[in-house]
Amino acid sequence: MGIFAHRLGLAESRIPHADRHGLLWLSRGNLYVESGTLKFLAAESDDLRAGDYAIPYQAVSMALLGPGSTVSHDALRLLARHGTLLAAVGDGGVKFYTAPPMGQGRSEVARAHATLWADEDTRLDIARKMYAVRFGRLPPRSSLPALRGIEGARLKEAYRVVASQHGVPWEGRRYDRDDPTTSDIPNQAINHAATFVEAAADVAVAAVGALPPLGFIHEQSSNAFTLDVADLFRVDVTLPLAFGCTQEVLAGTTEPLERIVRLQAAHLFRRHQLIPKMIDRIKSLLGIHDNHRDT
Repeated sequence: MGIFAHRLGLAESRIPHADRHGLLWLSRGNLYVESGTLKFLAAESDDLRAGDYAIPYQAVSMALLGPGSTVSHDALRLLARHGTLLAAVGDGGVKFYTAPPMGQGRSEVARAHATLWADEDTRLDIARKMYAVRFGRLPPRSSLPALRGIEGARLKEAYRVVASQHGVPWEGRRYDRDDPTTSDIPNQAINHAATFVEAAADVAVAAVGALPPLGFIHEQSSNAFTLDVADLFRVDVTLPLAFGCTQEVLAGTTEPLERIVRLQAAHLFRRHQLIPKMIDRIKSLLGIHDNHRDT
């Protein structure tokens, strides 16, 4: 473990997860962030001498946190941002306590999810049910590309209606992934709101033990099902949140837009029990009925 005696001097650029190798074992210490650097304050142990070590998180696939350790909120945020997994383990890896996806110790939801997704007919049925939740009626049984076309037209109208309800000028959805700040205020607010609603969906999907990559409408993303779930609440939650905050900014507030949306989202999620609603919706779509015994 002498390699941890000083900063490793590894490449500063973010390393794609697919190109990473190796596990980092840490125990009997505190994992935290100081001045943007992930650090581990270690007590003396068989594996590591006492000291304060800089951790090369960008070169690690998974950090395994052993007994006698704590982790700060900032450390979790930094690891998540860079796609570095974190698991709590027993000495030597004899126990495996935490790793995504984090379910409830049973596989009913994952098995139901996989079964429905694997069959093209049932996959389309679930997609249609999702569109029915979003737009109030079951769309015709058609191909997924055709359903997406219907969705696009209805969503375009939803943007216009909700913007009008909040007295916000609306010139259409525009988003430059390379430079999101070039968008106008309403579009920036939608981007922020969508990010926060997707985070709530992440929690709900993990809580029920569903399978994030297996989306019924979204397909390519590693969290496709999370995006599916978030979109169920786009018209009723994401857009009102975004346009309500836009209205506040246009009225002259000096608070940064991202902060306004984040604080309003936190308040809204608690007040309307958004995550429990998402959990119930997931179970309903997947045909899981357990009388809320675990979530």
